Amino acid sequence: MRTREFLRRTVTAAAVAATGVLALAGTAHAAYPEQPIRLVVGFPPGGGGDLYGRTIATALSKTVGQTVIVDNKAGAGGNIAAESVARAKPDGYTLILAMSGNFGSAVALRPNLPYKVPDDFVPIAQLVETPFGLMVAANSPIKSARQLVADAKARPGKLTYASTGTGGAAQIVMEMVKQQADVDILHIPYKGSGPALNDLFGGQVSSFFAPYTPLMGQITGGKLRLLAVSSAKRIPSLPDVPTLKESGIDVVMTQWYGLAAPAGTPKEVVDHLSRAVAEAMKDPELLRVYRADGAQESQLTGAAFRDFIVKDAANYKRAVERGNLKAE
Repeated sequence: MRTREFLRRTVTAAAVAATGVLALAGTAHAAYPEQPIRLVVGFPPGGGGDLYGRTIATALSKTVGQTVIVDNKAGAGGNIAAESVARAKPDGYTLILAMSGNFGSAVALRPNLPYKVPDDFVPIAQLVETPFGLMVAANSPIKSARQLVADAKARPGKLTYASTGTGGAAQIVMEMVKQQADVDILHIPYKGSGPALNDLFGGQVSSFFAPYTPLMGQITGGKLRLLAVSSAKRIPSLPDVPTLKESGIDVVMTQWYGLAAPAGTPKEVVDHLSRAVAEAMKDPELLRVYRADGAQESQLTGAAFRDFIVKDAANYKRAVERGNLKAE
């Protein structure tokens, strides 16, 4: 009887392991995941962040063994989504598409947020990073980031840069650029890239600082000149565009996206999700979509991802304090 019982348990355990389903010891539930997983995205459907969320949700559904449903909770720059997940049951069935906005710049600008980063979350894995770009109109006499800096030093306060809003990540990173280069360039905020680009093309502003990936059509179409990108390395699809650091400006900051769960989510569940994400990131369709958007895949997980989040938020906070920046 004992031998028979031992064999039965061994076969059962092997079957569970073979399916990739995680058995949770000490709970009434047989395995994880037993039901669909909800991925909360702090953007409305159709936006860039929503694209990253839906793409990973589709790929993760294949590797985690359950449907991953996108739940759009737009508003307040992603802070509404973050708050809802921070308060969710930590059982692995509610995740958030974390990003540099609600986990970085918002934390620096709004110290009284109703959630704490990273304390209220368990970072699972970073997905992608998309650099910011320093851009001018194609007909601008400014040909490089070095030239822009030299011009700004020669004419303090005369050059301007457009962003998509006061207190956004792009403005804060451009303030880092100004601080590093020791230049005075006036900030002109806009409500979106459309109005900003119209004034850039019309000569009302000197430059534009924003994530460059949504503007690839204008860049490759010859309407925008991309002077430099804020990544650590050059973008493979744009090998002739230098980084800010190569241009003499020691700033490396990106707009990033990743997955996190509420604090208290069991380690076994987090580890299971981390492995599933690693497999999902090999999905050919996911890679096609991300790379077509100019995003660079990341391999940070667990503690390394947490350390990245802490450092990223600290960089934003330092720039906010030095520039005396305020949220809108």
